Amino acid sequence: MARQFSPQVITANDLFEGDVIYLTKTGGWSRDIEDAHIAHSPEQVETMLEVANSQPGQIVGAYAANVKTDESGTAMPAHFREVFRTRGPSNYFHGKQAIDQINDEKLVA
Repeated sequence: MARQFSPQVITANDLFEGDVIYLTKTGGWSRDIEDAHIAHSPEQVETMLEVANSQPGQIVGAYAANVKTDESGTAMPAHFREVFRTRGPSNYFHGKQAIDQINDEKLVA
């Protein structure tokens, strides 16, 4: 029995900054999974991977990641690995985590 296809997005790392990025509908990249273009078929995934891999000077390690969608159709990670990747590096606060820490401190103050 064939497995049912689940929605997927294309994710990679920015070649120069190392940030996790997601392929958008326009063929560009966003650091926010909510901006990612969602593939609803294996053929779309293949086409989107071709677009991603045609940008070797900008990205590295492109692959398709399963996502869930909310009521509005916005992508959310389906696997804990992808949730972890959306949060940025875990060894110390910088980038996304530093911004979150600053915002958390403002809420407490």
